[in-house]
Amino acid sequence: MLAQLSQDDDVRLVAVRGGIGAVPGVRSAGVHAGIKLRKRDLAVIAFDQPQVCASVITTNEIKAAPVLVSAEHIAGDGVFRAIVCNSGCANACTGERGDRDARESGVKSSNDAAEAIMTTDRVPKLAAYEFYIAEKKYVVGGIAKGSGMIAPNMATMLAFVATNLPMSADALQSELREAADATFNMISVDGCMSTNDALYAFAPAGEASPPAPFVRALHQVCSDLALAMVADGEGATKTLTVHVRGAKDVAQARTIGRAVINSNLVRTALYGEDPNWGRIIAAAGSVNAGLDPATWWLQLNGKTWVQPGAIEALSEAEAHSELELTDIVVDLHLGIGEARATAWGCDLSKDYVRINASYRT
Repeated sequence: MLAQLSQDDDVRLVAVRGGIGAVPGVRSAGVHAGIKLRKRDLAVIAFDQPQVCASVITTNEIKAAPVLVSAEHIAGDGVFRAIVCNSGCANACTGERGDRDARESGVKSSNDAAEAIMTTDRVPKLAAYEFYIAEKKYVVGGIAKGSGMIAPNMATMLAFVATNLPMSADALQSELREAADATFNMISVDGCMSTNDALYAFAPAGEASPPAPFVRALHQVCSDLALAMVADGEGATKTLTVHVRGAKDVAQARTIGRAVINSNLVRTALYGEDPNWGRIIAAAGSVNAGLDPATWWLQLNGKTWVQPGAIEALSEAEAHSELELTDIVVDLHLGIGEARATAWGCDLSKDYVRINASYRT
């Protein structure tokens, strides 16, 4: 499940292979350091020249040592030459020992690096797009991990994004926050938040304001990585895209979209292919975002499902047939305004319970 490319008459993005390794001046590798029994578990990403860094980190009040130490580094001189990241050892709630270990661990193969940061992921997650400005080619690329403990409002994950387009740290931070709000903050697998989720972006130092092609490329890379997490959700058999349309503002649309994809009742109905639209609208109304009971209506995979006034337009058999597909799209029209937002989730299966009941660290 990939988002549609964002482009207009004067902006063209070209998908390229290699993730963060597709960015000129970026080198990456993944090795087995012994944290896990067999798989690669330590990734290193190095930059040929000093970089500025932007970040969006977990909102959990309990933050792991690597997240805190990284925030301290960003607040320092703000110049970076490498990233070191491990998997299989969260280093959270570890006190002074954890802080010391995080600092000491910091003392070309993008697929290897993407694999080395994986935990319960089944597949590596990479995305990269190139674009041109004044006939010069630039690239935005990234890698990510995330499969479980994925919740709206900074999904539990790790993601590293880089570009060869010079810009200031403030400009990069602003654009990264906007991209995260529309992508990583709009996905859910299980509604759980960890102590370690973090998104970091790097660019050579510069002063120019980010041009439109870069903004679109950044959003597309973040979107691809976020949706790859949903598709790879622990135990997931189906993906769910929820378009909330006709909202009074984007905040309302996002709040309602998150409520739907985060509902256990919606996700279990999706797994069981049960056309219980009542679970969707109940989740939408549960967050007190100003839903009008008289104006909303639903579409399922582009077909009118429920008309205003809660009148069913699809029979139960017809709706069930639509839910047998792997990728499900629900459009919730609020009938209040012109704003819209999209959220992405997946079903909640028996395998999710099995995976997390037997997961030991």
